[in-house]
Parts: sequence; C-alpha cells; structure tokens
Amino acid sequence: MKDQTKIIAALLVGAAAGAALGLLLAPDSGEGLRGSVADYINDLVDTAKNKAEATAKEVKQYSNNAYNTAKSKFSGAVHDATEYHEELADSAKSKVKNAVDNAKEYGEDAANHAKSKVKSTADDWNNSIQNA
Repeated sequence: MKDQTKIIAALLVGAAAGAALGLLLAPDSGEGLRGSVADYINDLVDTAKNKAEATAKEVKQYSNNAYNTAKSKFSGAVHDATEYHEELADSAKSKVKNAVDNAKEYGEDAANHAKSKVKSTADDWNNSIQNA
C-alpha cells in the first residue's frame, strides 16, 4: 500500500512539473496562461480526490475483511470451546456412571459373600448342635 502511494505521489509531482514547464514555455497570453494553470490545478485536485476516494474504499474493504476474519476465528474458538466442554461433561458423566456401577457391583458381591458366610456359619452350628 505504501509503494502504491509513493507511485501516485511521484506521478502527480512529475505531471505537475511537466505541465508547469509546458505552460511557461508555451506562447500564451497572461490570461490564457492563468486559465490553463487553473484548469490544470483543478484536474490535479480531481485526480487527487479520486485517488483518495479509491484508497478510502480499499481501507474500508481491508478493515471489513479483517473484522470478518477475526469474527470467524472467534466464532470458531467459541464453537471449539463449547465442543470441548460437552466432551468433558460426557466424559465426567461416563466416569461417574462407571464408578457407581462398580460400587454397586462391589456392594452386591460383598452382600452375597456375607450371606454365604452367615449361611455357612449357621449350617456349621446347626450340624454341631445335631451331632452333639
């Protein structure tokens, strides 16, 4: 963008210098020369105005593109964070469910083992009472 501005400035300066030399060396009356200079200055002003408008449009387009890119990246990051949060929640739910299932299974095994021990002890006492 800076190179383009330098080129435009160089063209304007060169054109102004060439026009000034041409007007000074041309055989023209004072009134005609002033009119020619005024017309040339007006043309230079119009050219500069058009270049400024074009540059402003480019800057506006660039800023819109930068905004849209940043917005897109932010939205993507939010989406990724949401997905990660959901994955963590699902993982935590799964781990809690597994822990509950394991505890339940362990409790059932312990209860069955205790029942078996009580029944075995009761059977042993019953046998020793009958044999006595």
